[in-house]
Amino acid sequence: MRLDRLVSIIMILLDKKRIPAQELADKFEVSLRTIYRDIDAIDIAGIPIRSIPGVGGGFEIMPKYKVDSNVFSRNDLSSILLGLSSVSGIVQSDTFIHALEKVKTLIPDEHARDIEFKANQIHIDMSPWIGNIQIQNNLEVIKQALHAVKLVTFSYRDHRGNITERTVEPYQLVLKSNRWYCHSYCLTKKDYRLFRLSRISNVRTLSQSFDVRAYEKPRLDFDDRLETIQTKVKIRIHKSLVDRVLDFCTFDCLIEDGDAHYILEFPFIENDFYYNTILSFGNKCECLSPAHIRAEVINRIDAILSIYI
Repeated sequence: MRLDRLVSIIMILLDKKRIPAQELADKFEVSLRTIYRDIDAIDIAGIPIRSIPGVGGGFEIMPKYKVDSNVFSRNDLSSILLGLSSVSGIVQSDTFIHALEKVKTLIPDEHARDIEFKANQIHIDMSPWIGNIQIQNNLEVIKQALHAVKLVTFSYRDHRGNITERTVEPYQLVLKSNRWYCHSYCLTKKDYRLFRLSRISNVRTLSQSFDVRAYEKPRLDFDDRLETIQTKVKIRIHKSLVDRVLDFCTFDCLIEDGDAHYILEFPFIENDFYYNTILSFGNKCECLSPAHIRAEVINRIDAILSIYI
Protein backbone atom coordinates (compact mmCIF):
# COMPACT_ATOMS: atom_id res chain seq x y z
CA MET A 1 0.00 0.00 0.00
CA ARG A 2 1.25 3.48 -0.83
CA LEU A 3 0.50 4.90 2.64
CA ASP A 4 2.68 2.22 4.23
CA ARG A 5 5.52 3.06 1.84
CA LEU A 6 5.23 6.82 2.45
CA VAL A 7 5.36 6.36 6.22
CA SER A 8 8.33 4.01 5.87
CA ILE A 9 10.19 6.53 3.70
CA ILE A 10 9.55 9.26 6.28
CA MET A 11 10.86 7.02 9.08
CA ILE A 12 13.94 6.15 7.02
CA LEU A 13 14.64 9.83 6.33
CA LEU A 14 14.22 10.64 10.01
CA ASP A 15 16.60 7.84 10.94
CA LYS A 16 19.20 8.43 8.23
CA LYS A 17 20.75 11.72 7.29
CA ARG A 18 20.61 11.01 3.56
CA ILE A 19 19.60 8.13 1.27
CA PRO A 20 19.94 7.74 -2.54
CA ALA A 21 16.78 7.40 -4.64
CA GLN A 22 17.97 4.09 -6.09
CA GLU A 23 18.41 2.63 -2.61
CA LEU A 24 14.82 3.53 -1.77
CA ALA A 25 13.61 2.04 -5.06
CA ASP A 26 15.47 -1.21 -4.38
CA LYS A 27 14.25 -1.37 -0.79
CA PHE A 28 10.57 -1.04 -1.72
CA GLU A 29 10.84 -2.87 -5.06
CA VAL A 30 9.39 0.02 -7.07
CA SER A 31 10.66 2.22 -9.91
CA LEU A 32 12.67 5.41 -9.49
CA ARG A 33 9.74 7.34 -10.95
CA THR A 34 7.52 5.99 -8.13
CA ILE A 35 10.06 7.08 -5.51
CA TYR A 36 10.19 10.59 -6.99
CA ARG A 37 6.38 10.79 -6.86
CA ASP A 38 6.43 9.61 -3.24
CA ILE A 39 9.02 12.25 -2.31
CA ASP A 40 6.87 14.93 -3.98
CA ALA A 41 3.83 13.72 -2.02
CA ILE A 42 5.75 13.88 1.27
CA ASP A 43 7.00 17.37 0.42
CA ILE A 44 3.47 18.55 -0.45
CA ALA A 45 2.23 17.09 2.86
CA GLY A 46 4.45 19.56 4.69
CA ILE A 47 7.70 17.70 5.28
CA PRO A 48 10.48 19.61 3.48
CA ILE A 49 12.66 17.20 1.48
CA ARG A 50 15.73 18.37 -0.39
CA SER A 51 17.67 16.53 -3.06
CA ILE A 52 21.49 16.52 -3.01
CA PRO A 53 23.00 15.78 -6.45
CA GLY A 54 26.27 14.02 -7.25
CA VAL A 55 28.29 11.27 -5.58
CA GLY A 56 27.06 10.66 -2.04
CA GLY A 57 23.87 12.55 -2.80
CA GLY A 58 20.28 11.60 -2.25
CA PHE A 59 17.18 12.74 -0.39
CA GLU A 60 17.17 14.18 3.09
CA ILE A 61 14.82 16.06 5.38
CA MET A 62 15.76 19.70 5.84
CA PRO A 63 18.02 20.15 8.89
CA LYS A 64 16.38 21.05 12.22
CA TYR A 65 12.96 20.00 10.91
CA LYS A 66 10.72 17.95 13.18
CA VAL A 67 7.68 16.07 11.88
CA ASP A 68 4.47 17.87 12.75
CA SER A 69 1.92 15.49 14.20
CA ASN A 70 -0.76 17.28 12.16
CA VAL A 71 0.73 15.82 8.97
CA PHE A 72 -1.28 12.64 9.66
CA SER A 73 -5.02 12.55 10.25
CA ARG A 74 -6.51 10.48 13.05
CA ASN A 75 -7.54 7.83 10.51
CA ASP A 76 -3.99 7.80 9.10
CA LEU A 77 -2.46 7.24 12.52
CA SER A 78 -5.04 4.56 13.41
CA SER A 79 -4.23 2.68 10.18
CA ILE A 80 -0.47 2.97 10.75
CA LEU A 81 -0.77 1.72 14.35
CA LEU A 82 -3.00 -1.15 13.24
CA GLY A 83 -0.51 -2.22 10.57
CA LEU A 84 2.56 -1.97 12.78
CA SER A 85 0.84 -3.68 15.73
CA SER A 86 -0.27 -6.56 13.51
CA VAL A 87 3.15 -7.04 11.94
CA SER A 88 4.97 -6.81 15.27
CA GLY A 89 2.64 -9.49 16.62
CA ILE A 90 3.30 -11.83 13.69
CA VAL A 91 7.04 -11.20 13.28
CA GLN A 92 8.69 -10.55 16.62
CA SER A 93 11.18 -7.76 16.02
CA ASP A 94 12.56 -4.80 17.93
CA THR A 95 12.51 -2.86 14.64
CA PHE A 96 8.72 -2.98 14.42
CA ILE A 97 8.36 -2.23 18.12
CA HIS A 98 10.60 0.85 17.82
CA ALA A 99 8.74 2.02 14.71
CA LEU A 100 5.48 1.62 16.62
CA GLU A 101 6.79 3.76 19.46
CA LYS A 102 7.96 6.44 17.01
CA VAL A 103 4.53 6.66 15.43
CA LYS A 104 2.90 6.94 18.86
CA THR A 105 4.95 10.09 19.51
CA LEU A 106 3.12 11.73 16.59
CA ILE A 107 -0.27 11.34 18.28
CA PRO A 108 -1.61 14.53 19.91
CA ASP A 109 -2.60 13.94 23.53
CA GLU A 110 -6.17 15.10 22.91
CA HIS A 111 -6.66 12.43 20.22
CA ALA A 112 -4.71 9.57 21.83
CA ARG A 113 -7.72 7.73 23.28
CA ASP A 114 -9.77 7.90 20.07
CA ILE A 115 -6.86 6.76 17.89
CA GLU A 116 -5.97 3.90 20.22
CA PHE A 117 -9.62 2.78 20.22
CA LYS A 118 -9.73 2.69 16.39
CA ALA A 119 -6.37 0.95 16.13
CA ASN A 120 -7.64 -1.80 18.44
CA GLN A 121 -10.83 -2.44 16.49
CA ILE A 122 -9.04 -5.10 14.44
CA HIS A 123 -6.71 -7.60 16.06
CA ILE A 124 -4.65 -10.04 14.02
CA ASP A 125 -3.19 -13.04 15.85
CA MET A 126 -1.65 -15.68 13.58
CA SER A 127 -0.35 -17.87 16.41
CA PRO A 128 -2.05 -21.30 16.43
CA TRP A 129 -4.14 -22.58 19.32
CA ILE A 130 -1.99 -25.68 19.19
CA GLY A 131 0.70 -26.63 16.72
CA ASN A 132 4.36 -26.77 15.80
CA ILE A 133 6.21 -24.50 18.25
CA GLN A 134 9.33 -24.86 16.10
CA ILE A 135 7.86 -22.60 13.40
CA GLN A 136 8.53 -19.42 15.40
CA ASN A 137 12.16 -20.41 15.92
CA ASN A 138 12.55 -21.15 12.19
CA LEU A 139 10.99 -17.79 11.42
CA GLU A 140 13.40 -15.89 13.65
CA VAL A 141 16.51 -17.70 12.33
CA ILE A 142 15.56 -17.11 8.69
CA LYS A 143 14.57 -13.49 9.36
CA GLN A 144 18.01 -12.79 10.83
CA ALA A 145 19.69 -14.54 7.87
CA LEU A 146 17.64 -12.41 5.46
CA HIS A 147 18.79 -9.26 7.19
CA ALA A 148 22.44 -10.36 7.23
CA VAL A 149 22.33 -11.85 3.68
CA LYS A 150 23.69 -15.18 4.96
CA LEU A 151 23.20 -18.72 3.71
CA VAL A 152 20.87 -20.99 5.65
CA THR A 153 21.03 -24.76 5.97
CA PHE A 154 18.29 -27.11 7.20
CA SER A 155 16.68 -30.53 6.89
CA TYR A 156 13.52 -30.49 4.80
CA ARG A 157 10.69 -33.04 4.81
CA ASP A 158 8.54 -32.93 1.66
CA HIS A 159 4.84 -33.82 1.50
CA ARG A 160 5.73 -37.48 0.86
CA GLY A 161 7.88 -37.67 3.99
CA ASN A 162 11.25 -37.68 2.19
CA ILE A 163 13.99 -35.79 4.07
CA THR A 164 16.77 -33.92 2.27
CA GLU A 165 19.49 -31.55 3.43
CA ARG A 166 19.28 -28.10 1.87
CA THR A 167 21.49 -25.03 1.74
CA VAL A 168 19.69 -21.95 0.46
CA GLU A 169 19.95 -18.25 -0.22
CA PRO A 170 16.87 -16.84 1.59
CA TYR A 171 15.08 -13.99 -0.21
CA GLN A 172 11.59 -13.63 1.23
CA LEU A 173 9.36 -14.82 4.06
CA VAL A 174 5.81 -15.44 2.84
CA LEU A 175 2.64 -15.80 4.90
CA LYS A 176 0.05 -17.54 2.72
CA SER A 177 -3.20 -19.11 3.91
CA ASN A 178 -2.07 -19.19 7.57
CA ARG A 179 1.20 -20.92 6.68
CA TRP A 180 4.72 -19.50 6.68
CA TYR A 181 7.06 -20.15 3.75
CA CYS A 182 10.59 -19.11 2.87
CA HIS A 183 11.20 -18.33 -0.80
CA SER A 184 14.84 -19.13 -1.46
CA TYR A 185 17.34 -20.06 -4.11
CA CYS A 186 18.23 -23.68 -3.34
CA LEU A 187 21.90 -24.44 -3.99
CA THR A 188 21.06 -28.16 -4.01
CA LYS A 189 18.42 -27.91 -6.76
CA LYS A 190 19.95 -24.88 -8.50
CA ASP A 191 16.59 -23.12 -8.63
CA TYR A 192 14.11 -21.10 -6.59
CA ARG A 193 11.97 -23.04 -4.14
CA LEU A 194 9.17 -22.23 -1.67
CA PHE A 195 9.88 -24.05 1.61
CA ARG A 196 7.13 -24.47 4.21
CA LEU A 197 8.55 -23.57 7.63
CA SER A 198 6.62 -26.33 9.41
CA ARG A 199 8.58 -28.90 7.35
CA ILE A 200 11.96 -27.42 8.27
CA SER A 201 14.13 -28.77 11.11
CA ASN A 202 17.71 -28.27 12.30
CA VAL A 203 17.81 -24.80 10.77
CA ARG A 204 20.93 -22.69 11.24
CA THR A 205 22.56 -19.68 9.67
CA LEU A 206 25.97 -20.14 8.07
CA SER A 207 28.76 -17.58 8.33
CA GLN A 208 28.98 -17.44 4.54
CA SER A 209 27.23 -14.53 2.85
CA PHE A 210 25.98 -14.58 -0.75
CA ASP A 211 25.68 -12.24 -3.71
CA VAL A 212 22.05 -11.32 -4.29
CA ARG A 213 20.70 -12.73 -7.55
CA ALA A 214 18.18 -11.19 -9.92
CA TYR A 215 15.30 -12.11 -7.66
CA GLU A 216 12.25 -13.93 -8.99
CA LYS A 217 9.15 -13.44 -6.87
CA PRO A 218 7.19 -16.61 -6.05
CA ARG A 219 3.95 -17.26 -7.86
CA LEU A 220 1.24 -17.23 -5.21
CA ASP A 221 -1.89 -16.87 -7.32
CA PHE A 222 -3.04 -20.11 -8.95
CA ASP A 223 -6.61 -19.17 -9.89
CA ASP A 224 -6.05 -19.81 -13.59
CA ARG A 225 -4.54 -23.24 -12.88
CA LEU A 226 -7.28 -24.14 -10.40
CA GLU A 227 -9.87 -23.69 -13.14
CA THR A 228 -8.30 -26.58 -15.06
CA ILE A 229 -7.62 -29.03 -12.20
CA GLN A 230 -10.41 -28.30 -9.72
CA THR A 231 -13.73 -30.12 -9.92
CA LYS A 232 -16.88 -30.36 -7.80
CA VAL A 233 -18.00 -33.32 -5.74
CA LYS A 234 -21.49 -33.65 -4.35
CA ILE A 235 -21.45 -34.41 -0.65
CA ARG A 236 -24.11 -34.75 2.04
CA ILE A 237 -23.08 -33.41 5.43
CA HIS A 238 -24.53 -33.18 8.90
CA LYS A 239 -25.25 -29.62 10.02
CA SER A 240 -22.48 -29.90 12.64
CA LEU A 241 -19.94 -29.77 9.77
CA VAL A 242 -21.15 -26.47 8.33
CA ASP A 243 -18.48 -24.46 10.13
CA ARG A 244 -15.73 -26.58 8.57
CA VAL A 245 -17.04 -26.62 5.00
CA LEU A 246 -17.42 -22.84 5.05
CA ASP A 247 -13.62 -22.69 4.83
CA PHE A 248 -14.05 -24.03 1.29
CA CYS A 249 -17.36 -22.57 0.07
CA THR A 250 -20.15 -20.13 0.95
CA PHE A 251 -23.58 -20.42 2.57
CA ASP A 252 -25.16 -20.16 -0.88
CA CYS A 253 -23.75 -23.60 -1.73
CA LEU A 254 -25.73 -25.32 1.05
CA ILE A 255 -29.03 -26.97 0.13
CA GLU A 256 -31.16 -28.25 3.00
CA ASP A 257 -31.79 -32.00 3.02
CA GLY A 258 -34.14 -32.70 5.89
CA ASP A 259 -33.83 -31.16 9.33
CA ALA A 260 -30.20 -32.05 10.05
CA HIS A 261 -28.33 -32.32 6.74
CA TYR A 262 -27.15 -30.30 3.76
CA ILE A 263 -26.12 -31.24 0.23
CA LEU A 264 -23.49 -29.15 -1.51
CA GLU A 265 -21.06 -29.01 -4.40
CA PHE A 266 -17.69 -29.18 -2.69
CA PRO A 267 -14.57 -27.81 -4.49
CA PHE A 268 -12.19 -30.72 -4.96
CA ILE A 269 -8.81 -31.62 -6.44
CA GLU A 270 -7.94 -35.29 -6.83
CA ASN A 271 -5.00 -35.44 -4.45
CA ASP A 272 -4.26 -36.69 -0.95
CA PHE A 273 -5.08 -33.38 0.72
CA TYR A 274 -8.66 -33.25 -0.53
CA TYR A 275 -9.34 -36.97 -0.06
CA ASN A 276 -8.05 -36.66 3.50
CA THR A 277 -10.27 -33.63 4.01
CA ILE A 278 -13.35 -35.61 3.00
CA LEU A 279 -12.28 -38.50 5.24
CA SER A 280 -11.68 -36.11 8.16
CA PHE A 281 -15.41 -35.32 8.13
CA GLY A 282 -15.94 -38.89 9.39
CA ASN A 283 -19.40 -40.41 9.48
CA LYS A 284 -21.02 -37.00 9.20
CA CYS A 285 -20.24 -36.78 5.50
CA GLU A 286 -21.10 -38.95 2.49
CA CYS A 287 -19.54 -38.45 -0.93
CA LEU A 288 -22.41 -38.89 -3.42
CA SER A 289 -20.75 -38.23 -6.78
CA PRO A 290 -18.94 -38.45 -9.13
CA ALA A 291 -18.77 -42.24 -8.99
CA HIS A 292 -14.98 -42.63 -9.37
CA ILE A 293 -14.25 -40.24 -6.49
CA ARG A 294 -16.86 -41.95 -4.31
CA ALA A 295 -15.18 -45.30 -5.14
CA GLU A 296 -11.76 -43.95 -4.22
CA VAL A 297 -13.10 -42.64 -0.89
CA ILE A 298 -14.47 -46.15 -0.19
CA ASN A 299 -11.07 -47.69 -1.09
CA ARG A 300 -9.33 -45.37 1.34
CA ILE A 301 -11.83 -46.15 4.09
CA ASP A 302 -11.20 -49.88 3.50
CA ALA A 303 -7.43 -49.27 3.74
CA ILE A 304 -7.90 -47.51 7.08
CA LEU A 305 -10.21 -50.25 8.30
CA SER A 306 -7.65 -52.93 7.43
CA ILE A 307 -5.24 -51.45 9.95
CA TYR A 308 -7.69 -52.04 12.79
CA ILE A 309 -9.03 -55.45 11.80
